Amino acid sequence: MAVKIKTQFGTIDISNEVIATVVGGAATEIFGIVGMASKSQIRDNLNDILKKENYSRGVIVRQEDNGVAIDIYIIVSYGIKISEVSRNVQEIVKYNLETMLGVTANTVNVFVQGVRVLND
Repeated sequence: MAVKIKTQFGTIDISNEVIATVVGGAATEIFGIVGMASKSQIRDNLNDILKKENYSRGVIVRQEDNGVAIDIYIIVSYGIKISEVSRNVQEIVKYNLETMLGVTANTVNVFVQGVRVLND
């Protein structure tokens, strides 16, 4: 399914894969985020951090009447306040969707799938 935006010149379709890439890119730029995690680690047999081309495995996009609902699965760095990082993810993802794609994010649900210790 895709988000459809009607303009005076026609219709713009934005696929869920594009939305997932924008969301994943925004989330991984935040301090304290190690990377994206798969939403179903057992089924995908992935216990590692997702690469950019697989961000859609760590993001669920659901269309709603007046926007989208986003579920994002992340791995955070050890020693970082998880609630603060999660709030930052929600704000940045919502902002990027509205500015880059013109899509309103009604909800941004953050699921912390793991904590990693980073080697210095």
